[in-house]
Amino acid sequence: MKVKVQTLDGKAAKGAELELNDAIFAVEPRADILHRVVTWQLEKRRGTARGTRERADVARTGKKFGRQKGGGTARHGDRRAPVFIGGGKAHGARVRDFNPSLNKKIRALGLKMALSTHAKAGSLVVMDSIAIENNKTKTLAGNLENLKFGKTLVIDGDAVETSFALAAGNLHTVNVLPAIGANVYDILKHDTLVLTRAAVEKLEARFNG
Repeated sequence: MKVKVQTLDGKAAKGAELELNDAIFAVEPRADILHRVVTWQLEKRRGTARGTRERADVARTGKKFGRQKGGGTARHGDRRAPVFIGGGKAHGARVRDFNPSLNKKIRALGLKMALSTHAKAGSLVVMDSIAIENNKTKTLAGNLENLKFGKTLVIDGDAVETSFALAAGNLHTVNVLPAIGANVYDILKHDTLVLTRAAVEKLEARFNG
């Protein structure tokens, strides 16, 4: 498929059209695949839930410390009971490890489908350059307002162009990623996906490699 290459000013760039690989940008999206990959991503973000020590885990004496009758207190068997300071936690939290697995082919297919979703919807934009003069946030904000992009994810090549990263730092509607960080969740939650020429090359090399 062919897309128009433009600049941040909204003008056509030199070599105004770019041929995108249909095997990456024209895959028919499937909700079940995208759901599996997004769920896997969000689960991988979670840390291991810390467990608490219950009665069986506390190292205290099990000896009965008082007589059964006549002491004027409850008939406790040992100091591990939850009512004592240093005793075990009653119904404590258990260790939960969130470390799901997902086949690499499914993960790759999910990323292709996420890219294809934007291409199909017409919200995929290829930029020739994203350099911002003097790193000015005001300049970038004006450009994006004219382009009417909405919430935007910008993906660059090996590293995000420095002037653009600095200019976008205070814009809550713009997020930036290098090509290596492209992922399904971030791509799907943005209204517009902007790729540089370098990003397209890196993504195509990533799948073809």
